[in-house]
Amino acid sequence: MDLYDIRGGRLDVIAEEAEHQELSRESTTMEPSRDEGERATRDMYTLQRFSMDTNESLRFEPYEGSTPSSTEAEDGHDDDVFKEEETENEINTTRNHLQGKVAEMENFAGHLEEIFLTVEENFGRQEQHLEQHYNDVLQTLSQRYDERAAGLEEEKKSKLEALYNQLLACGQALDASKELIEAAQEIYRGQDKRLFLKTVIPAIKRIEEFAKEEVDLTLSTALDFNPPLASDLSDVKTMMDSINVVPAPSAPVINPQMPNSATQTSLRVCWSLFSDDTVEYYELYYRPVLEDTPADSTCAPHESKVKVKETHCTVTDLLPNAQYELWVTATNTTGISPSSEKALYMTVPSPPVIKQRECTSCPEAALIRWESGNTNPVDSYTVELSEMGTDGGITESIVAVPTCQCLIQLQTGRRYLISVRAVNIGGPSDRSEVLTVSTTGTFFYLLEDTAHPCLSISEDGFTMFYGDEELPISAMAIDGDTFTSCVAVLGDLIPVRGRHYWEVEVDDLTEFRIGVAYEDTERNSYLGANITSWCMRHILTPTRHKYEFLHSGWSPDLRLTVNPVRIGVALDYDRGTLSFFNVDLEQHLHTFHCHFRNYVQPCFGLDNPGALTVHNGIEAPEYAFI
Repeated sequence: MDLYDIRGGRLDVIAEEAEHQELSRESTTMEPSRDEGERATRDMYTLQRFSMDTNESLRFEPYEGSTPSSTEAEDGHDDDVFKEEETENEINTTRNHLQGKVAEMENFAGHLEEIFLTVEENFGRQEQHLEQHYNDVLQTLSQRYDERAAGLEEEKKSKLEALYNQLLACGQALDASKELIEAAQEIYRGQDKRLFLKTVIPAIKRIEEFAKEEVDLTLSTALDFNPPLASDLSDVKTMMDSINVVPAPSAPVINPQMPNSATQTSLRVCWSLFSDDTVEYYELYYRPVLEDTPADSTCAPHESKVKVKETHCTVTDLLPNAQYELWVTATNTTGISPSSEKALYMTVPSPPVIKQRECTSCPEAALIRWESGNTNPVDSYTVELSEMGTDGGITESIVAVPTCQCLIQLQTGRRYLISVRAVNIGGPSDRSEVLTVSTTGTFFYLLEDTAHPCLSISEDGFTMFYGDEELPISAMAIDGDTFTSCVAVLGDLIPVRGRHYWEVEVDDLTEFRIGVAYEDTERNSYLGANITSWCMRHILTPTRHKYEFLHSGWSPDLRLTVNPVRIGVALDYDRGTLSFFNVDLEQHLHTFHCHFRNYVQPCFGLDNPGALTVHNGIEAPEYAFI
């Protein structure tokens, strides 16, 4: 089935699932041989290796050499598998739904616990606040009482002293009057006229002098006490009024980060507060979360602060794809609340970096690979594509791509502009640099990681060179994926079961091997000498140019009259064929008929010094797939 035929729908994987279920049942009833077990393991590995995550859930079933003997039994088994898969999907959906509900309930319970502790702490502080105000008012009133009592005592003393002095003066005046009266009466009663005349004159003078003295008969002091001044208790009134002021706010509750609430350099933060609290302003604190930060506080990240009046704030001038620790406090006239629990927010990631040398395509699809470009992990990626020649807008988006590669279904003979965004909870990043993909033909690069140490790959990735000088063994960088015996390299062919075509430019004086091989082909074996590779080989003999078409070390007896200088290779998964052509003459050279159990990759080898150049991304000629 072509990818073009399934565009806009889902690839039917029921047959593949049925085959896997049947293999599982067979494995429980009989013991497989060692070779069959190894082959099954390799099949499963290869299937997993090339399973691509896209918005259309692309999956490709490998070719199986044996087929069920009964079509009716297979159809019934497909129904069972479909029902089992449907039931399993329902169970998984229900389980995921329940897990989401449990997570929501746990978060709600934690939120209630925070509110409970906050309310308890708030009322405890309020009780302490009222008790302190009560003690302060009693102390102030007691102080005012002592001051007023001392003032009254002093005023009473002064009034009593004034009245006592006035009373003494009145007593003295009364005594003097009494004495004068008694003296006058005694003179009046006397019988001696001469004595009367002698004493009456001084008595009259004394009376006249006493009469001249004025006696103050008014009170020298007021009997009323001075009323207390109203301002004396103004501070007490202020303290009494302050008892009615709300206490300091409780700790705010900072909300978890909302999706799409950030940019590369900013975060939008929201929080909530206990409904009865009165707040004048909030202070939001934040600092970056750095990995491997020493415990020494002097090396801790710088802490920043923002003062706002609302329960939300946008923090700017931040780092891209960075985690930030945030907390908030509330303030009113009474005081400052405790800090909220710290929350982690993330800014939007940096744009991914498309690995152009690892991107491949064919007429039906393209495989795009990229690097995250971020230190912190991202949640997923979004691949956006638009067809060249349109208005330039995005025509399709593939969302929730979990890994750094994506297989995209495309239409044949078009040119596309493809970009990638990284997504985390803060939102999507900016677009990556745009990659141009053509679906005229199959396009791939040579895999330098598989190249023999004696091979050199050109800068454009399409030409391989084998120099005259042999490298010493000590200078050869050999790993498990590198060819060791055959001076060869693999091509990074797109894993799509369809038709692929490329051409190779060769030289008459160069001995070469051209064909295809499985990804796990033996690296210490020669191309065509094993069961995992098929190739066309050119050998120089003293008498002629010899061409072989090798698989498992065997080749049919064929002779070519014209040496090809540009060889076309046509791979058809559906028909199970690998064909070679002389492009200049449009001449068919040979066709392998084989059932590829897994995806194959182009392979190129040089048996003597020389060079090969790969030409791909070109449209296959009409004769290639007749």
